Amino acid sequence: MFEPEIWRFGRALDPWREMQRLQSEVNRLFSGFTQTAGQDYPPINIWMGTDDVVVTAEIPGVDVDKIDISVLGNRLTLSGAREGSELKEGESYHRQERNYGRFSRTVQLPFNVEASKIDAKYDKGVLTITLPRAESDKPKKINIKSE
Repeated sequence: MFEPEIWRFGRALDPWREMQRLQSEVNRLFSGFTQTAGQDYPPINIWMGTDDVVVTAEIPGVDVDKIDISVLGNRLTLSGAREGSELKEGESYHRQERNYGRFSRTVQLPFNVEASKIDAKYDKGVLTITLPRAESDKPKKINIKSE
């Protein structure tokens, strides 16, 4: 059908190569609109002790006044907003990987917490929340009577 010399010297277009190039361009075009399934924001770590749980969340570039923390029973919700950068006239993005806009993340904690004693600190883009275990949720030692 096609002679190998034609392909070798580039006289005709390779339809497979053109399809791959088109697919690559379409993937690049839409890569900024979707996120990988299962990707949650903000990324968090949770450490559990006997009397409290510590949650750290990476939220760089977010103003502290735009972060909301709420607790209901054993559920912690972090929400807020990250402002996008404004482009000057004539500028356009070459690559944009940092998301902006509203975010919300709810995680289930291993026990109920004492909401009035929660401590939160924000340092260098890392939010650290210490959530003390509720007294009613702590295990009770039961004394055994013997006769």
